Amino acid sequence: MKITKKDVEYVAKLARLALTEEEKEKFCSQLNQILLYMEKLNELETKDVPPTSHVLALKNVWREDEVKPFTHTKEILKNAPEKEGNYFKVKKVIE
Repeated sequence: MKITKKDVEYVAKLARLALTEEEKEKFCSQLNQILLYMEKLNELETKDVPPTSHVLALKNVWREDEVKPFTHTKEILKNAPEKEGNYFKVKKVIE
């Protein structure tokens, strides 16, 4: 299958692109090069190659959720302008 200038013009119209004659020729050539490469790939024997969604094996990088006690309360409260027990003390704001 060969991409023609008419095909490029049609796609450009659908994408609402204004192409110059030079751009149409360039895109026509580039798209034909892509199709030629795809034809080369079609020549390969892939009968015994399993389908894959990724080239590399993927695994989940998330860790399991673990409940851990929070032990940094005193260090954090050192930065508080006002505190009450183990809590920040803030002014009441109601409008």
